Amino acid sequence: MNDWHWHYHDYQPEQERLREALCTLGNGYFATRGAAPEAEANEHHYPGTYLAGGYDRARSDVHGRTVENEDLVNLPNWLPLRLTFDDGTEFSLDTVDILDYHQGLDMRRGVLEREVRFRDDSARTTRLRQRRLVHMSEHHLAALETEITAEDWSGTVTVESALDGSVTNSGVERYQGLEGQHLELMATEPVGEDGIWLKVRTRQSRLEIALAARTRLYRNDEALAGEPSLEQADERIGQTFTLQLDAGQPIAVEKVVALYTSRDAAISECGLAARNAIADAPRFAALLAGSALLWQQLWQRFDLELELADDHDHRTAAILHLHLFHLLVTAGPQVMDLDAGVPARGLHGEAYRGHIFWDELFIFPTLNLRLPEITRSLLMYRWRRLPAARAAAREAGYRGAMYPWQSGSNGREESQQLHLNPRSGHWTPDETHLQRHVNAAIAYNIWQYYQTSGDTEFLSFFGAEMLLEIARFWASKAQLNQTLGRYEINGVVGPDEFHTRYPDREEPGLDNHAYTTVMAVWVLCRALSLPEHLPRERWDELVAQLDITPDELDHWDTVSRKLRVCFHGDGIISQFEGFEQLQELDWDGYREQYGDIQRLDRILEAEGDSPNRYQATKQADVLMLFYLLSAEVVEQLFERLGYDFDPDMIPRNVDYYGARTSHGSTLSRVVDAWVLARSDRPRSWRLFSQAVESDVADIQGGTTSEGIHLGAMAGTVDLMQRCYTGIEVRDEQLVLNPQLPDELTSLRIRLRYRGQTLALHITHEQMQIRAVSAHLGAIRLRIDDRSVTMQPGDSQVVPIKEMPVAVHGP
Repeated sequence: MNDWHWHYHDYQPEQERLREALCTLGNGYFATRGAAPEAEANEHHYPGTYLAGGYDRARSDVHGRTVENEDLVNLPNWLPLRLTFDDGTEFSLDTVDILDYHQGLDMRRGVLEREVRFRDDSARTTRLRQRRLVHMSEHHLAALETEITAEDWSGTVTVESALDGSVTNSGVERYQGLEGQHLELMATEPVGEDGIWLKVRTRQSRLEIALAARTRLYRNDEALAGEPSLEQADERIGQTFTLQLDAGQPIAVEKVVALYTSRDAAISECGLAARNAIADAPRFAALLAGSALLWQQLWQRFDLELELADDHDHRTAAILHLHLFHLLVTAGPQVMDLDAGVPARGLHGEAYRGHIFWDELFIFPTLNLRLPEITRSLLMYRWRRLPAARAAAREAGYRGAMYPWQSGSNGREESQQLHLNPRSGHWTPDETHLQRHVNAAIAYNIWQYYQTSGDTEFLSFFGAEMLLEIARFWASKAQLNQTLGRYEINGVVGPDEFHTRYPDREEPGLDNHAYTTVMAVWVLCRALSLPEHLPRERWDELVAQLDITPDELDHWDTVSRKLRVCFHGDGIISQFEGFEQLQELDWDGYREQYGDIQRLDRILEAEGDSPNRYQATKQADVLMLFYLLSAEVVEQLFERLGYDFDPDMIPRNVDYYGARTSHGSTLSRVVDAWVLARSDRPRSWRLFSQAVESDVADIQGGTTSEGIHLGAMAGTVDLMQRCYTGIEVRDEQLVLNPQLPDELTSLRIRLRYRGQTLALHITHEQMQIRAVSAHLGAIRLRIDDRSVTMQPGDSQVVPIKEMPVAVHGP
């Protein structure tokens, strides 16, 4: 590999589903997994195409209960291109003798390439070269180029180019018992001499999807006359071409596809739009040039250049580029015109049913500092679902807005009612919907976007209202404990999904969960500070529209000073009340027995036990506070609550929870690497390195094949761009306090802060800063405890002081 190419040099059927996920192409509007064009859904392959926001609901019977789930729908497969030789054998990698094999993802240009040289049963040698793209600019278009060369033989080959609407949602094994049929056929027809089209509709959401495909043949770049035969069967339509192959003379087959839906803007009807698009589309080479240009422009914004102590180690740089690539595949510029959120597993598969969780918390920082307009659009997904969040709060007996843990089409709660443990085969109640901390994550995302972009308009007309309604929810959720004189937030679940209830309670939920509580305080403080950030007339309008009285604001202030946080031991913040009373787990014994114990919850349930009984976390919730907030901010919040806190408590909490964490979430190592970045840099780098490998090595044993973990991918990039550079937005300034790990020699990145692009080159000795955007106003930076104003075109070279080993917020 190199920094820009991800390569596979052999064919391993058992690895295909993983590779298909990692080789997904997309543009933010739709994405297609990297399945081979001849592949059908089976044990080793899973073609899948997914549309941003393309959901449908279906009901299933599970253990005598009817449950309704909403899925990101697997759309008709546009890839099929099948080769049949004149002896009647159909090309398949599983049946030929593979002489040479290469599959590569060109991340710089957004192209998936495959080259196979093979010998068939008749001892004939053939070379197959393919390139594929999903157009980054013309976001309705995709294309497949196939070059076939008979090396030592001449004869005929039949090529079938098809659109397949018979697909189902069946890409996740543990969902196999649930209804996966979401599409119904509306029409299949030919289009002119070289085109076909297909139209389907989702069964419940009634979303119409049209695909049109144009297939043309070329020899020596000259078009070949072809009279394809049309094949229509059930939900599939195809064209079959018969080609005469001469030894050593390649023939190229170009398939150009357009995908439109009934929700698209500026169209009359999606089928007509798709047919018109393939009629007007240029050839593959021109499509590639246009798409590659936009990729080049995106990489100018998003690239980061690493120089590692081992200068032969390209793997880390390549994986970080892969992570950025998949961020743009899922949340690229085309998402700016859509009503869509960011699925936790990208547009890469069907795990988590394509739902939107809190992973935005790990994704948005990279977008905020590169292309914040994308963040704004994705935050508008939450804004449009504010009425649903208000309705959910009212139904639960609260005021304000209660956003769902899992969100899909309209903002209702989409969390499962039952969860299948694949280890035991048992269906158990799913209580993770009680993760109310998603409210705080949304508020935090709003504030970080505003602080980084300076977008007062967004804050005034969208963000502030969400912030106020989320603050109202927390004040409503908090109940006064008359005996203690403290407010308590009870009955919640944290990011650590191993703990959802107390062992001796029938009702789910935990009390005084520290991360939830402290972030509720943070939200209340941000809401109370809004008059300092909004025009006075807009604040007055919001107060009137939301009927916020002075008494209510006083109550928010009181709650923000009197919420209860529990402690135990030597300044250890209790993850939740009573955590220290749970049993200690025999970690060594379980590791010896099972090896990989990341999913300890499944292991214990299969034994008839539960992690609710143990001090064992999937990820350490308390450490999230030090991940999101600087040590100074955490100290201020605890002082506001009347609790003693000093930075020396952070390493004690890191050590305590680090010894009790299984890292069952891909986000866990990202968080732990961050909080250790200043106190234990070698350990931080080891955790960073493990987090970087999460998906490419599929460390969770098969989950990546169902969809990449976009939060962890973006989180590793953010470790590089904000954590190791010490970047923080505070007091209307961009704070820069870099301390590179020993393994990282230098880092070059471009960041955008309040409209100004900054080019940074950081080494262990110095930091060079250049303000690139020549026509914009000045910005304020804080470097080495000095306030620096940079005008457009200014540059600075700042020596870096080696920090003592101590814990500081990022």
